[in-house]
Amino acid sequence: MLQIPLWKRALIILICLSALVFSTPNLFYDRVERHNDAVAAIEAGADPAAVEGERSLWPDWAPSFLVNLGLDLRGGAHLLAEVHVTDVYADRIDGLWPEVRDLLRDERAVVGNVRRMPSDDPGVLRVAVSNPDGLQHALQTVQTIARPVQTLLGAGARDLDVRLDGEEIIVTLSEAERLATDDRTMRQSLEIIRRRVDEAGTREPTIQRQGTDRILIQVPGIGSAAELKDLIGTTARLTFHPVLNVTSDGDAVPGPREVIYPSMDEPGTWYVLEQTPVVSGDQLVDSQPDFDQNNRPAVSFRFNPSGGRAFGLYTAENIGSPFAIVLDGQVISAPVIQSHISGGAGIITGRFTVEETTQLAVLLRSGALPAEMTFLEERTIGPELGQDSIDAGRVAAMVAGVAVLVFMIASYGFFGIIANIALILNVTMIFALLSLIGATLTLPGIAGIVLTIGMAVDANVLIFERIREEMKTAKGAARAIQLGYEKALSAILDANITTFITAAILFALGSGPVRGFAVTLGLGIVTSVFTALFVTRLMIVFWFERRRPKTIAI
Repeated sequence: MLQIPLWKRALIILICLSALVFSTPNLFYDRVERHNDAVAAIEAGADPAAVEGERSLWPDWAPSFLVNLGLDLRGGAHLLAEVHVTDVYADRIDGLWPEVRDLLRDERAVVGNVRRMPSDDPGVLRVAVSNPDGLQHALQTVQTIARPVQTLLGAGARDLDVRLDGEEIIVTLSEAERLATDDRTMRQSLEIIRRRVDEAGTREPTIQRQGTDRILIQVPGIGSAAELKDLIGTTARLTFHPVLNVTSDGDAVPGPREVIYPSMDEPGTWYVLEQTPVVSGDQLVDSQPDFDQNNRPAVSFRFNPSGGRAFGLYTAENIGSPFAIVLDGQVISAPVIQSHISGGAGIITGRFTVEETTQLAVLLRSGALPAEMTFLEERTIGPELGQDSIDAGRVAAMVAGVAVLVFMIASYGFFGIIANIALILNVTMIFALLSLIGATLTLPGIAGIVLTIGMAVDANVLIFERIREEMKTAKGAARAIQLGYEKALSAILDANITTFITAAILFALGSGPVRGFAVTLGLGIVTSVFTALFVTRLMIVFWFERRRPKTIAI
């Protein structure tokens, strides 16, 4: 007989009601979104009175989860960037020189004087010693700084190749270390881009690695690709250098281990600096927009302990000397050190606007990109085009839904109405789940929902046809309904499990829109099976207990 325990009935009804509650905010998308933005602003420290009007658009006690709209539905910017991973090799080798120099100076009695020789390849360190008889000893000494590569693929390999080339010691990164460095560079670039985009307050960006040296960046809701490039395209590499000279000749040739950078505030002024910085932005732990003593916009910063010690020692030993603050190859400020600066904190002044200090603080706080990027592809999708996509998807879903509803009623009568109610609950559950897990809905995702609408009734068709067959042989309507569900179960599970596996493969191997399609298809399969096996059965049980029919006309 048809029997469903009370607890199971209550659970099914609770799940259906929860789906209705959590999907409802999507019917008032703009109001709920503005309410959520106001709540986020208050949590970030904004004045509650200033955003009270936005916050009151939706009750605080009501669920406010929304389906995030993808780039093709909301509009926004698309960038494909190539990371110059080889730039990191030069920085790594350049950073090795002080360690190699100090190590060989301790062996001066054997190797003589130590010099760094010029190299055409910035990723190669060339070192010469004045005593040829100590060259082999110098080679063995430098080899001691090589360390094991910290990756599984590089197990057993060293991070440096140290060899002799005539009368010079050559130091380069090993092949295993280059591969590991490339991977670290890409991971670091992804994380920094994600932090910069998140701090700018954008919604659900797509930031993915593509291939060995490319990054796909899609940010819904942003004004243009140029705006996105301004946000993430700056390397934001901050360094602090001793000033050797100031010149108006931009074509001047700097000496060995020197660089020449233009002034950001004084056109025509160039600074000759020591190439190796005293401290760098990598040692920053915080930066905030601020104002200087003259109430002009500035950026305050704070170093970590090691950076603070280096900064404090240098300022204590060089009082009265200029100190250049360099951002991406431009001197933004070159103040004279007036006193010992302890505590590792300071302030950057210049001809900034309030907006520029805010953006610079975000860039510095999120960290410097480890390498320069070239944008290979950029595209802006306007909000009007996104709205057109939403409208087209809505029309497609409505046409598919109406066609299925009419077909089910025409084919199965009252039982078709039950299947249609389950179908509506099915779509409601999909949107509730998308809202709860924070998934991003794209145009292919809408296609997945439309496909789910067509597939959702398959299970009901199997069940109803089995009930028809059982009515010819079974003893009574109740027994026919029970056998119909039991005998259709295996076919329903087989069909949906194979489709779910396909959706899982698409999600694992695909990217962007393909994954959006896989998400909605996978969720649709789960909700379709639930509504077909449990929701429709519960409705039929309620109807059967009330009417007690002797026969069923399907």
